[in-house]
Formats: sequence, structure tokens, C-alpha cells
Amino acid sequence: MVTPLLPDTGHPVPGPDDELTVWPASAARLAHGDLAVGGVPLTEIADRFGTPAYLLDETEVRARCRSYQRVFPSSTVLYAAKAFLCRAMAHWVEDEGLGLDVCSAGELELAFTSGFPPDRIVLHGNAKSPQDLEAALRFGVGRIVIDSPSEIARLAVAVPEGSRQKVMVRVAPGIAAGGHVKIRTGTEDQKFGLSLTDGSAHHAIARILDQPRLELVGLHCHLGSQITSVKPYVSAVRRMVGLMARVRELHGVVLPELDLGGGHGIAYRPGEPALDIAALAGRVRAELAGGCAAAGLPVPRLIIEPGRAVVGQAGVALYRVLAVKRTGEHTFVAVDGGMSDNPRPALYGVRYAPRLVGRRSSAPLVPVTVAGRHCEAGDVLAGGAELPADLHPGDLLAVPVAGAYHLSMASGYNLVGRPPVVAVADGHARLLVRRESLADFRSRDVGL
Repeated sequence: MVTPLLPDTGHPVPGPDDELTVWPASAARLAHGDLAVGGVPLTEIADRFGTPAYLLDETEVRARCRSYQRVFPSSTVLYAAKAFLCRAMAHWVEDEGLGLDVCSAGELELAFTSGFPPDRIVLHGNAKSPQDLEAALRFGVGRIVIDSPSEIARLAVAVPEGSRQKVMVRVAPGIAAGGHVKIRTGTEDQKFGLSLTDGSAHHAIARILDQPRLELVGLHCHLGSQITSVKPYVSAVRRMVGLMARVRELHGVVLPELDLGGGHGIAYRPGEPALDIAALAGRVRAELAGGCAAAGLPVPRLIIEPGRAVVGQAGVALYRVLAVKRTGEHTFVAVDGGMSDNPRPALYGVRYAPRLVGRRSSAPLVPVTVAGRHCEAGDVLAGGAELPADLHPGDLLAVPVAGAYHLSMASGYNLVGRPPVVAVADGHARLLVRRESLADFRSRDVGL
């Protein structure tokens, strides 16, 4: 019997009670309570590379890249490097035909040294430093997204004489969308983009068109992160097409590109909603075609920028239990990582579904707080997690959906050191990023 496939990911359809729905498609139960991802047991990863450790399922990443290419066949898909970037990740997405969205000279340097084609790179950022712009021009990135009026003059001066840099204008369309107020970026009252309603976007467009060294090729908007509904994207298309029609009316310029950003939401725990990218593609294309036809515009090339939706579910974090403490009615399970390698629960109240791996337990599941090792009461990795009552120090916990915005947002708090990243595929594991060491701390501290 052939297992049916989900239209957006190509993964086997899970049963309604399957605890592995948010894990990589390769996740499989093994004997003695272990799990394998990419054909490699999680206990083997922990024993070989230590904990905390992060693993990435290469096959899962590639499958999700292909899903986007399949449902957006005539569009440009850029992987949002801010979700997670290393040289291997850059190679995987390039190999699958995606471009890259970067936000700093550091991300650009890593991409370029991995051999990523610079003309397939777009530079974003609400406050680009002189070093960011210099690196973008030196490497020859394909697009730079203008996010403030001051960038126009700075960039126009920096572009070498006789050259033209392709740019886009980031527009704040006045649409509230996203899983938390801190990750909503399409509204008027935050730091990103140029307002559509107060004329800032129009003014920036006019200024760019007057710069002979800048070539305006399109508009950009990004609504936020963890969006699970198609409706905000459809509204954004409508407003962006209206602005494109106005640009043609005022300046006689037809813009050939429209970037709708990313922010495609995924499920972090079984039963949570996720954005249906096939439905998104269909609705967005229909709205874009209809809106352009009504305005008498040619349909621009659509650009999208998924990050979390490509790498989030491909990642798993592994932790060792260091202590179990019962305080009143609460049970705290302290592990050897925490907010330094995953600040998202502290920042946004994100909830995860950690799992005991490496041994079977017949003890009942009880609610516990999985806490980190850092000197903050808010250092909680998973509140209200259901784990066996006999959990004890030395046990191994695995946290799925750990591929995005964990290590990319990691800090040096308490000088604990950032964990390694391990790739798994076809039964093999290999180190991608080594563990940050005590020697690293010593080498950076040059004063006395």
C-alpha cells in the first residue's frame, strides 16, 4: 500500500494521534525508547557529540526547499538566512535552486565563502551599517532592499561610477499578522519599512528614481512571523498592486518584481495550525493576476522568503537532565542548555513538546517545567511539558522543531558556550558547526 503524501511537504500523512507529527519525516521509533532521525539514533548523536547538541535532517531541508519550488514554479524563492545559517545550509538551499536573503555583512560573508552565487542574494535590514552596504556592493548582491530614506543617499554615493545597483523598497502595508506582537512587522508602528499611508513609501520611490546609480526593480513587504492564515498575504498583494499602479501613474515606471517576504507559520506541537503553502501559492497567484489585470499591469515576478518553514521542523535539540526539583506543586527539570541556545520561550512564550529518549518508562506522564541552567527565573525551555514522573538526572530529552531561531539567536550568557550543529542523512552524522569552547572565550578576551 502506498502512503499518501501531503501536498505541501511530500511527507507521509501522519495518524491523528501520532506524536511525531512535528518531527522530521525521517523520525522513527527504535527499541528501548530511542528515536532515530535521518537513520541515526538520537542517543548516538548525544554520545558522540555531547549535549546540548542540535541536529539537522538534511533530507528534510531539501524536501521543503523542493516543496516551495513545486508550489511556486514561476517565482523566486529565497531562503531567509536569519532563521539559521551555516555553510552547509547555504549549500543545501543553493543546490535546491533557492536564493538567499541575508541581513548583515556577517551572513553575507558566510554565504559568499560557501560559494553561494552573489547575484542570487538579497540584502535586507532596517539599519544597514556602512560595512553591510560595502560588503553587499563588493560581493555584488542581486538586490538591496531600501528600508529608510537615509539609505538612498548613502547607497547612491557608495555605488561605483558607471554601475547601477538593483534595489527594492520595503513597504509597511499596515497589516497586522504574526504569532506574537514582537514579530509583527507589517504594521505602521514598528521599525521596519516605509509607510504606505503617510506617503513615506511614495517619497522614497520618487527619490530612488532620481538616482542614476540605483535601479528600482520592485516593492517588498514582510508582514511578520508565524503567520498561519493565507488572508493577510492576499491583503498585502492587493495593497502592493495598488502601489505599483500608482507608481506607473505618477512616474511612468512598471516595476517587474514583488517580494511578499516570508513568515510562514509552522506547528511546534502536535495539533497546532501551520500555514498551507499550497493554498498560499494558489490564492496569492490568483489575487496577483486578477489585481494586475484590473489595473492594466503586467504580472510582476513574485518573490517569497521562507526561513522557519524550511528549516524549523528539520531541527532537533538534545539536552541532558542535570537535576529534578519538586517545589510545592511544581516539578522543575533542569537541563544542560537553556536560553543561551534557545531564547524564544523567554522572548515570545513559545511552547515546545520535549520527549524522553533513550529509555522506556512506564511511569505516568506528569506536567513539568523544563528549565535551563542560566541565572534567570525566565530561563524556561518548556512549561507544562508532559514527561514521565520517574525522570532523573542523566536522562536525555529531545526537543523537536528546533531548526529555526534557536542557534541563530543564541547568546554568550554565563559563558556556557553555543552547542554544535550535526547533520544527519541516510544513516550518517557529520559535524557542521563545532561546539563553542573555553578556548574560544579565552582567545576573544585580549585585555588584562
